[in-house]
Amino acid sequence: MGRAVFILIFCLLSQDLLAQKNKAILHILGPTDSHRAFQDSLERESYILSHVAQLMEQGHLMAKAERVGFHTDTLQVAFHAGMQYHWVELKQGGLPAEVLLKSGFDDRMFNGKVVSYNKVLSLLERIIQASEGQGYPFAEVGLDSLALNGNLLSAGLTYESGPFIAFDTIKITGSSKTDPLFLSKLLQIPPGTPFSQRKIDQSISRVRNLPYLKITEEPSLSFQNSEATFYLPIDDRSINMLDGIIGFLPNELEQNKILVTGQFDLALYNVGGKGRNYALNWQRLSQHSQNLEVSAVEPLILGSNLDVMAQFSFLKQDTSFLNRNFRVDLGYRVSPALYLTFFNSRQAGGLLDVSRFQQAEVLPEAADFRFNNYGVHLDNNRLDDVFFPRRGHFASFEVGVGNKRLLENTALPERLYEDVDMESLQYFIKFNLEKHFYFRPNVGLWTGLRAGLVESNNLLLNDLYRVGGLRSIRGFNENFFFANKFAYLNVEPRFYFDTYSYFMIFADIGRLDNSVGGVHTDWPRAGGAGINLDTGGGMFRFMYALGRSATQPFAFNYSKIHFGYTGRF
Repeated sequence: MGRAVFILIFCLLSQDLLAQKNKAILHILGPTDSHRAFQDSLERESYILSHVAQLMEQGHLMAKAERVGFHTDTLQVAFHAGMQYHWVELKQGGLPAEVLLKSGFDDRMFNGKVVSYNKVLSLLERIIQASEGQGYPFAEVGLDSLALNGNLLSAGLTYESGPFIAFDTIKITGSSKTDPLFLSKLLQIPPGTPFSQRKIDQSISRVRNLPYLKITEEPSLSFQNSEATFYLPIDDRSINMLDGIIGFLPNELEQNKILVTGQFDLALYNVGGKGRNYALNWQRLSQHSQNLEVSAVEPLILGSNLDVMAQFSFLKQDTSFLNRNFRVDLGYRVSPALYLTFFNSRQAGGLLDVSRFQQAEVLPEAADFRFNNYGVHLDNNRLDDVFFPRRGHFASFEVGVGNKRLLENTALPERLYEDVDMESLQYFIKFNLEKHFYFRPNVGLWTGLRAGLVESNNLLLNDLYRVGGLRSIRGFNENFFFANKFAYLNVEPRFYFDTYSYFMIFADIGRLDNSVGGVHTDWPRAGGAGINLDTGGGMFRFMYALGRSATQPFAFNYSKIHFGYTGRF
C-alpha cells in the first residue's frame, strides 16, 4: 500500500515538473516589472512580436524589444516605445480621380492623426484593387516625398498605372459546346471591357454554380498586346434528363376499358450552348387526377443581364377542381451566390363536378377564382457542387401578394354566394433551407427545412399547398396533404460507397394546418432507408418508408416504396 502511494506521488510530481519544464516565462522590465507564463518559447516569441506591432500601430514607428538577459526558462525583455509620430499631411499625388474614388481615399483620415502602418497598408491595397478593376492590373503605388520634422511626418502617394489591359474573348479549353460569346456575357466579362481581377474571381464562382458546366482544372490568364485572355477549362455535364413510364390497367369505373397511367419527365439544359433550359413533367396516377408542368428559361435577353423564365402548370384533382397557373419571372444575378427574381403569376381555379352541390347550403370548399399576384424570390447558393453537393448550404425565400376574385358558377345556386366576400387580398410565403455536411470520405449528412404560408379572408381548398411524397414528407402518397401552413424537417445520414452512390437512412417530421377543411393540426412523421445508385447513364433511387399522421396509422400495410430511374445524357 505504501509503495503504491509513493508511486502515485512520484507520478504527480513528475507531471508537475514536466509541466514547469515546458513553460516559458517572460520577464518584462519597466517601471512596473511583470511576468508572463507561456506554454512554450514559440508562444512567447509570438507575444513579443505582436506587442511591438501593437506599439507601431499606435504611432510608435521605432518601437523595439530589447532582450536584456536569459536564465533557465525566463527571458528578460524591455519594450521601448520611442516617439509617437503624427501625420502632417498625406497628399494624393498623381492618383487618378476614378481610382481615388474607388479606393475611398480621404486625407482627413490621415492629416493630424497618429501614423498607423495598417491604415497606410490598407489604403495602398485598396488603390491596387481599384486599379485592377479599372483595367490596370500592373499598377504600382507607394509613398514619396517623405519629410520628418520631429515627430511630424508628411508624404505623398506615388502612382504608376502601367499599361491598360482589356478583356479578349474567353477561350474554352475543355470539351464544352457552350458559346464563348454567351459565356463572356453571362460572366460579365465581354470582349473590349477593362480587365478586372475581381470579375475573374467572381466568374469562376459563377461557373461553379451553373448545373450544366463543370471546371476540370484551374483556369488561367495570359496577357498579350494589351489584352487579357481568360482560359476556362470546362466540360458539359450529362444532366439532360429523359424519363418516363406508362401503365395500362383495367378501368375499375368503366368496364371493358383500359386506364392509361404514367409519368414523363424531360429536362434540357444549355440548349444551343446559350444557357437555355427547358423542362416538362407530366403525371397521371389515377383515372381522374393528373398534373402537368412546363417551364423555359431564356438568359440575357436583348443583351442585358436579365433572364426571363416562363412556367405553366396544370392540376386536375379527381372530380373536384381544376387549377391553372401561368407565371413569368425576371431574374438578375446579384452576385455569384445570390439570384434575385421578380415575378407575376396568374392563377385560375374552377370546379369540375357541380351537380353534387345543388342542395348545398354553403359554398363548397373549392370554388372558381382568379388570383393575380406579384412577388419576389431570392436564392442563396453556397453549395460546393450544384448537381451533387456534399458541403455547403442552399437557401431560398419567396413572398407574393395580390387580389383574388371569386367567380360565380352559373351551375350553382345563387344563394351560395350571398354574404360571401367576392374579392380579397391574399398573400403567400415560402422558405427553403438545405445544409450538407461531409464528415469523412464515406459519411455525410443532408438536412432540409421547408415552410410555407398562404393567408386570405376566403381561402379555398384549391388555394392550398400540397405536401407529401418523395420530395417532401416520405411515407405518404404524392400530394397527400392539403395545408395553408406547413413546415417539415428532413434528416438524412448518407453512407457513400462511390462518388455519387450511397446508402441512406432518413427521418421526416412536419406540422401541417388546414384552416379550410377544419382539420386539426397534424404532425406527420416518417422514417425509412434507401439507396441512391449511380449507373453511369443515370441515377436509380429506391426508398422504403413508413409514415404516420392523423389520417394514416403507422403500419406495414401502409408503407410506401418510392423508386425510380432517371436517365441522363
